[in-house]
Amino acid sequence: MATNINRRKFLKGSLVAGGAAAALASFEEKALGAEMKGGRPAAAKPPPDPMKLPMGKIGALEVSRMICGGNLIGGWAHSRDLIYVSPLLKAYHTDEKIFETLRLAERRGVNTVLTNPAADRVLNDYWNLEGGKIQWISDCASGDMKDSIRRSVDNGAHAIYLQGGICDKLVREGNLALIEEGLKFMRQQKVPCGLGAHSLDTVKACVKAGFDPDFWVKTLHQDNYWSATPVKSRRPFDEISGRSGDHDQHHDNMWCTNAKETIEFMGRLNKPWIAFKVLAAGAIHPRLAFQWAFESGADFICIGMFDFQVVENTDLAARALAAVTPKNRARPWMA
Repeated sequence: MATNINRRKFLKGSLVAGGAAAALASFEEKALGAEMKGGRPAAAKPPPDPMKLPMGKIGALEVSRMICGGNLIGGWAHSRDLIYVSPLLKAYHTDEKIFETLRLAERRGVNTVLTNPAADRVLNDYWNLEGGKIQWISDCASGDMKDSIRRSVDNGAHAIYLQGGICDKLVREGNLALIEEGLKFMRQQKVPCGLGAHSLDTVKACVKAGFDPDFWVKTLHQDNYWSATPVKSRRPFDEISGRSGDHDQHHDNMWCTNAKETIEFMGRLNKPWIAFKVLAAGAIHPRLAFQWAFESGADFICIGMFDFQVVENTDLAARALAAVTPKNRARPWMA
């Protein structure tokens, strides 16, 4: 006789039978395990304890060592070949969910978000309607370069920079003059200004040209995750070269193809460095990535987070920073 088993009972039984319950490790997995164990939705939790994160400075701007990334909020997902992820992110991140995420980030010591000028409306609503205080670093990647810079500053950006993809493309094309023009125009805005890059060749070219930004925004992550491009197949500017149908070539799956060389070169620069893609867009656990990034010389890490990841990630960042000493950093703190 067939037995009617609902999904919750099936999942609960399967976990217990497989011994998987004991293996739950992450914040969200523990929450799910607690819900299934009780056989009903978990009761509403009190707000998490507030905390403070260590700070650094970019110019006169005081910035938390962990910065909230904007890709998830804006729906710009690096999801390899999972075609549904970007629409899912956009559907999930309603204005209220964004406000909730930013409020939680601020409560947990994150005082800055880094995102695209397209987020200016929701950020202004968060400041003006919700009383939020979080600072905004804009990547100035929304149409014409100067228009995007103006839009960012006019809408309250506390710092600005030329987004990594923009700089990579201009360097690859040999158009450093436009980067220089953009840097000069940013300086006229009287806020800290920086240059971004995925490719280390971009940073090298800008340094060689004598560009002197207030800060750098450069990718940094380990390469020992399953979907990383094989070493033999990595090429300069892979990140802006499209997606290959060959599994062993770049396919929106890697953003720092030469971490060792990046650490060595960035170690010779005396300006603050915001490291991004530290988790390789979700392929590396924060437990393995945060302390490594800080020890590798990053002054700040930019981490895209869902609301349910904020508490765990800020806790891990605080632990990572407490474990970092001047002796085990690849370069002194520059911020």
